[in-house]
Amino acid sequence: MNAVLLGIIVGFGITQVAIFTTTLYLHRELTHKAVTFHPFINEIFRLLTWITSGIRPRQWVAVHRKHHAHTDTAEDPHSPLVHGWKKVQLMNVFLYRKAASDEKTIANYARDLPQRRTDRLFFDHAILGLGLLFTGLVFSFGIITAGVAFAFHAVLYLGLSGSVNSVAHHFGRKSYKTNSGTNVTWLALLTAGEGFHNHHHAAPTSARFSRRWFQVDPGWWVIKTLSLIKLANIRHSDVDKLASRNLKSTNFI
Repeated sequence: MNAVLLGIIVGFGITQVAIFTTTLYLHRELTHKAVTFHPFINEIFRLLTWITSGIRPRQWVAVHRKHHAHTDTAEDPHSPLVHGWKKVQLMNVFLYRKAASDEKTIANYARDLPQRRTDRLFFDHAILGLGLLFTGLVFSFGIITAGVAFAFHAVLYLGLSGSVNSVAHHFGRKSYKTNSGTNVTWLALLTAGEGFHNHHHAAPTSARFSRRWFQVDPGWWVIKTLSLIKLANIRHSDVDKLASRNLKSTNFI
């Protein structure tokens, strides 16, 4: 197979791994406590997060909780209503980094996630994790395929992450009129269900983002499968019930 084409395929696969670890581990579990995974599964997710995105969980959790606490206000780290959807799409990583570098944000919104010894030694060093990924790609596929895969993954992951914060707050449909999030089916397909952002903002503590059986929510499918084999404990999964309850509450944890 052509080295460039193979690189694109491999890069897409890596992006999907990063997307799944983001939605399952960083988002649905750590941020909103919607599900609790077996410790062994958590360690796998932590490792995969490190080598595919280099994200520090404490920072991601803090920034996202702040987003829910101040959605579409001047305090929202990445609101398209404040910055414009195009700016959020193109500059999402910089808006994230600005918020993630604020120690007050980390202290206020991620107090339940203390830094571990392994974080200090390994997982807080993004360059090391991403370097291991690139090295593994070079040894597995050669420098050309590795370079294409790494670059394609970086662009696609950052682009899809930006789309959840921009497109899914600007375009799409709404099942609930109580929040500015929208539902974008094609985005949900590419982001393991994250595109059902209107559902998520209506019921943040639901492990399920979809409302109907035919809606594409691969993240929920994984959670449900893991729960069946006793590797995940689901806290909530009824979006409609939680959405009704949340009309009287601002809780997102």
